[in-house]
Amino acid sequence: MVAPLYNTVDSPMGDNEEQLPGIKDMDVDDKKQIWEDWNADEEYDEDDDVELLCLFCDSKYISSDSLFEHCFSSHSFDFGSIRTTMNLDFYGCFKLLNYIRSQVGQNRCWSCGTTCQSRLELQDHLHEPSLASSNLPWDNDMYLKPYMEEDHLLYDFDKDEEVDDDSMISSKEDMLENLKISIEENGASSSEVKSNDKKSNNAIDHEIVIVNKNYFGSYGSFGIHREMISDKVRTDAYRQAIVDNPSLIKGAVVLDVGCGTGILSLFAAQAGASMVNAVEASDKMASVASQIAKDNNRNGVVKVVNGMVEDLIESKQIEPKSVDVLVSEWMGYCLLYESMLNSVLIARDHWLKPGGAMLPDTATMFVAGFGKGATSMPFWENVYGFDMSSIGKELVEDAAHIPIVDVVDGNNLVTNTALLKTFDLVTMKHDEVDFTASVQLQQKGQSTVSKCYGIVVWFDTSFTNRFCKEAPTVLSTSPYTPSTHWSQTLLTFCKPISLSSSSSLVDMAHKSSLPAGTDANPAVSINSRISIVRGLEHRSIDISMEVTAVGFDGRKRKLPVQMFNMR
Repeated sequence: MVAPLYNTVDSPMGDNEEQLPGIKDMDVDDKKQIWEDWNADEEYDEDDDVELLCLFCDSKYISSDSLFEHCFSSHSFDFGSIRTTMNLDFYGCFKLLNYIRSQVGQNRCWSCGTTCQSRLELQDHLHEPSLASSNLPWDNDMYLKPYMEEDHLLYDFDKDEEVDDDSMISSKEDMLENLKISIEENGASSSEVKSNDKKSNNAIDHEIVIVNKNYFGSYGSFGIHREMISDKVRTDAYRQAIVDNPSLIKGAVVLDVGCGTGILSLFAAQAGASMVNAVEASDKMASVASQIAKDNNRNGVVKVVNGMVEDLIESKQIEPKSVDVLVSEWMGYCLLYESMLNSVLIARDHWLKPGGAMLPDTATMFVAGFGKGATSMPFWENVYGFDMSSIGKELVEDAAHIPIVDVVDGNNLVTNTALLKTFDLVTMKHDEVDFTASVQLQQKGQSTVSKCYGIVVWFDTSFTNRFCKEAPTVLSTSPYTPSTHWSQTLLTFCKPISLSSSSSLVDMAHKSSLPAGTDANPAVSINSRISIVRGLEHRSIDISMEVTAVGFDGRKRKLPVQMFNMR
C-alpha cells in the first residue's frame, strides 16, 4: 500500500499536512503540546465573539449554526445530515472537520478526492457526498490533531448537543483529559514542540517502517516470485527488451531496482552488461539473488545491494550518476497500487547518467466500459438450475465501493477504449503520479441497447525505440491480449447505464421523460472524470470517479461521485 505523501498547497501545516499523528501513537512531546495548546484556548473569554472560518472559503461567522448553514447553501455540505446519517459522535465529527480542512488545504474535494487546480475551481466542483459508512476516509486517529491553529469551530460545533456520557466520550474536555492522563502516565517532556515545526512525525515514520517491512517481507515468499516469473507476457517482454537490444546493454552499467530473484539482472549480464547493481529491499531475497548469481557464474557482474533506494542514497554504495540503464518491474495493480514508481524515480534522479535509458520508458493507462458478462451476475443466475441471482446483484452493489481485480474478457467490453493517462518515465516529475483525467466512452459496434456496469482499467508499459533500437516491445495487460498476473481493475457504477449507438432511438428518447442512461432513453455516451492519487496509507491509492450519462436528446444524468480505495 503506497505511502508517498501529498504535495502541499498553501497549507498552514506546510510539508507535514499529511503527517498528522494518531493519538495513541503520539510521542509524549506531541501529546503535551496538544494539551497545552487546548488549555490555552480554554482561557479565552467566552463572552468575546470568536470568528469561525468556513471549511471551504474565507467567509467567517460568529456561530457554528450560521457557518454550517452557509456550508450547506454554498458548498453542498450538510453537516447535520452527515452527522446523523453516519452516526458520528464527538470524535467522529472532530475528525471529519480536520479531515475536510486537510483536503481543502490541498485543493482536493473532501468527498470524492478529486484534485482541482485552484481553490475557486474546488468551490465550483463541490457536490453532495456519496458515502458508505464502512469506508469513511476521516476515520483515522491522525485527524484527532487539529489541522489548523486556533480552529474555534472544533469546540463550538457541539456546544448545544446533549449526549449520553455513559455511551461515548462526547466533549472536548473528556478528550483533553485523556490526553493529559496519557502525558502523566508517560512522564513529562523535556522539549517544547512548536506548531509550525516541519520535522518528520515519529508515529507516521513508524507506520511507514511497519508497512514497508510487511510489504518487502511478503516478497520473501517464493510463491510470489514464481507467479511473476511464470507470467510469460511479463517476463518475455523484459527479456526481449534487455537481451535483444545489444547496442543498449553491451558494456553498460545497469541498475535493477527491486531485483527479486535477480532474473532481470541475469538477463542484463547475459546481454553483456559490464556491471549490474541489483537493488533489493527484502533481506531474504537479497541473499537468494546473490546465491542465484553465484550459481549461474554471474556474481562477477551482478552485485546485489540490500536496502531500500531511499536508504542506499545515503550509504553511497552506488556512485551518483554512474548508471547507463535503469531497469525495473515496478508496476502494481491498476498500474499504481503498491507500485515502486516513486522509488524508481528517486533512483533515476540520483543514479542515472544524463541521457541514460529507462526500461520501460513509458506507461499508459486505458479504460473501457464493461458489461454484465464481466460481473459475477451470470454465474449466480443459474446454479445447477437454481436462480441465485440475488447474490449476484448484492455482489455488484458491494463492488460499487470496492475496486475489483479480475481478468476481463475483451468480449465483455461494451464501449470503445479510451486513453486515460500516459507517463513518460524519463521526464515525469514525482507529483505527476497523482492525476485527474476525463474520458468519453461510446457503445462499441452494436445496434441494440447494452448495459454498461462500470469502467475497467488496464495499462501498457513500453520499451520504445527511444532506447530499444533493435527490438522495441510492449508489455500489455489489455483484456484483448493474453492475461497477466496484474489482471484488470474494475470500477463498478452504483447503477448500470443503458447505452446505444443507434440513431433510430432518437425519437424514442425525445418522447421519454426518463433520464439519460435508462432503457427508454439510452445514453449515447458516458463522460467520466477519474482521479487517482496516492493514499494516506503507505502504498495505497485512492480513486474517485464522476460519471455522467448523456442522452441522444442532450439530457444528462449525473451519477453520485464514487470513491474507491486500494489498500
